[in-house]
Amino acid sequence: MIEIFKNANYDFLSKKMFFIGLSWVLIAAGLVSVISRARSGKSLNMGVDFVGGTMANVKFKQTPDLNRLRAALEKQGIDGSQITLQQVGEQIGQPPKNEVLIRLPKDASGEADKGKQQVLAALATFNDASGQNKTDINTAGKDLLRDQFASLLGVDSTKADELATRIADFREKERGGLIANFDDLKNLNGIDGATFDKLSQNFFSGAASLKQAEAVSPQVGADLRNRAIYVTIVACLGMLIYVAFRFKSWGFGVGAIIAVVHDVLVTLGIFSIMQWEINLTVIAALLTLVGYSMNDTIVIFDRIRETMRTKRREPLEKLANDAINQTLSRTIITSGLTFLTVLAMLFFGGEVLKSFSWALVIGILIGTYSSIYIASPFMLWWENWRANANNGTAETAAVKIGAGDADAPNRIAPAGVTPQTLAAAGISIAPRKGSKAAK
Repeated sequence: MIEIFKNANYDFLSKKMFFIGLSWVLIAAGLVSVISRARSGKSLNMGVDFVGGTMANVKFKQTPDLNRLRAALEKQGIDGSQITLQQVGEQIGQPPKNEVLIRLPKDASGEADKGKQQVLAALATFNDASGQNKTDINTAGKDLLRDQFASLLGVDSTKADELATRIADFREKERGGLIANFDDLKNLNGIDGATFDKLSQNFFSGAASLKQAEAVSPQVGADLRNRAIYVTIVACLGMLIYVAFRFKSWGFGVGAIIAVVHDVLVTLGIFSIMQWEINLTVIAALLTLVGYSMNDTIVIFDRIRETMRTKRREPLEKLANDAINQTLSRTIITSGLTFLTVLAMLFFGGEVLKSFSWALVIGILIGTYSSIYIASPFMLWWENWRANANNGTAETAAVKIGAGDADAPNRIAPAGVTPQTLAAAGISIAPRKGSKAAK
């Protein structure tokens, strides 16, 4: 394996109190942000997925003016502070999309379609006078087109439906959801000159189209929020049990879980401070980070367990510090490559993936840091606390090391346990072969 740090010998754990204090500051800053913003109901900027509302995807002929769009939505009676507009990012080498994601709060009237109608009314303000008293072919649904074609062209419902389907498919599949030039319909199969003339007299191509609109009820949003919390808690508990049994010590499990909880709290705190939206993709990112951080921690813990078999007389803190140094190159390379990938998503993934990408960027940095400065120190404190229980008697130390256990040679005494303490507990350790004591 490539090694960035050859023969690394840094004393990471000597600085554990400083970094644990830094973590407390970060968590406290997040809590202050949550509490201070709670009065305005925006402690965490929960997305439509969790609080309910309307999510719409609209496309414009030209680069949209977001300030004008926000003002148009406010005129529909929507609180401007609760309107979220995100311009969809463009892909390299592709023409501009001119798309905007609109998120609106739940309507007080409880009408499921109210948000959609408000968006359509706002889009209508972007049309010029030439479209007055005409139907916008970009925002009209298939059913509306069919009914108007039947009365306008004097055809039966079957032919009207065929024409409506043909135009709707042309708009969605060939023009990306918006017919920029009404004359494009001239070449469409099934539309002759006379039909086109009648259509142009009654229809026009508006400045924007509503590609998609979804309404999420508050009940569904609350259910999704509760399920997200439940899944996160269950995942953490499952990993706690797994790590504890794998390493035959609750100390390892506690250290690992405290680290991942720390990662989640710091990430959510930063999201509260920056008021970035939290949606289902962010929850997916948090769960990904829980697993990623846990994997980093287990690599270090595995190395500690391996070293315990060959250096069982060394203090546990020294073994933990050695394990961090021995796995440092692997940690930096793995986290660094993942971080570069996530950065690419952040810069080129567009607005849709921005919250998801930020959660991963923050989580990878915090997760790498916590696997060194959070997981190991808390594991050490737990093990030392267990060793010093009952005032640190010899009997307790013997239980900790595993007196009478066939696997005792593979166990290690916690920091502070001396050979004299072991002897008092009735445990004798044979001198190593070749040592002066053996001779």
